[in-house]
Amino acid sequence: MTSVALLDYGSGNLRSAQRALERAGAQVEITSDFETAINADGLLVPGVGAFAACMAGLKAVRGDRIIGRRLAGGRPVLGICVGMQILFSHGVEFGIDTPGCGEWPGSVTRLRAPVLPHMGWNTVDAPADSVLFAGLDDDARFYFVHSYAVQEWEMDTAGSPLHAPKLTWSDHGGPFLAAVENGPLSATQFHPEKSGDVGAALLRNWVGGLA
Repeated sequence: MTSVALLDYGSGNLRSAQRALERAGAQVEITSDFETAINADGLLVPGVGAFAACMAGLKAVRGDRIIGRRLAGGRPVLGICVGMQILFSHGVEFGIDTPGCGEWPGSVTRLRAPVLPHMGWNTVDAPADSVLFAGLDDDARFYFVHSYAVQEWEMDTAGSPLHAPKLTWSDHGGPFLAAVENGPLSATQFHPEKSGDVGAALLRNWVGGLA
């Protein structure tokens, strides 16, 4: 059975994520052990709360190094919510600029919306060749709860997205990144484990690609 390490660094809905991954067909271990997280078929990085607190917790268990080592070997990683945000260069919350893992360029900033947090169900605009969203209807809705996000993807000097990722967008007071797929590294701003049947289908797509 496909193994998934669910990284325990003091942030995230671990039990609900574990149950959702198990329903998707994975054997799941909640762990902060370096070798276990490195060697699993897949690594899921959850995250709830403030960017700076999540980065502090991640570094305490060497999670940034785990992510880097896995990606250097082409081993899949999926980030969820703040677990997506910390993959970018830095986050700016409450006037504090905190370095992230730097796996992708870009800044996590406060959404420009009259009502925050962005909490509830929303549609997304996924690319036609997306793996995560394969088989899902265009009007599928996912569950979000956040006030910060990456609101633009940094471009290189030639005007093309760095690293040629698959970008999925949503909108709340303006466009923001709802998901990114970039080789072995994928992430969602929404919570697939709280998104009912469509979230379950997305996790099955991810787990199915780990074998």
